[in-house]
Amino acid sequence: MNKKKPNSKDGIVYSTDPGFSFEEENEVVETLAPEKQLLKIKLDTKQRAGKAVTLVEGFVGKEEDLETLGKQLKNFCGTGGSVKDGLVIIQGDQRDKVLQWLQKNKFTKAKKI
Repeated sequence: MNKKKPNSKDGIVYSTDPGFSFEEENEVVETLAPEKQLLKIKLDTKQRAGKAVTLVEGFVGKEEDLETLGKQLKNFCGTGGSVKDGLVIIQGDQRDKVLQWLQKNKFTKAKKI
């Protein structure tokens, strides 16, 4: 199976228009306050050789802020993980710890699924 990343040009391969220029949209997304974040915490084992991971999804904001959140959650849980495609991935079933940390740090709308 070929795992190519999608092209950033949204499928535009060639244009016959001589004046065509591709302009990427650079949206600046402001990070919402922790009280307004609707984070969902769930357990996932798909595509991971049967190993469980905890996913935190629904974060709205800058990529740097998501990376910081992921690093803080990994440190609190004492496990590894990563941040990919707008998701924070924590190794193992850490749903209770993640929810506890999020509520302690003012993410009041976080919930387990």
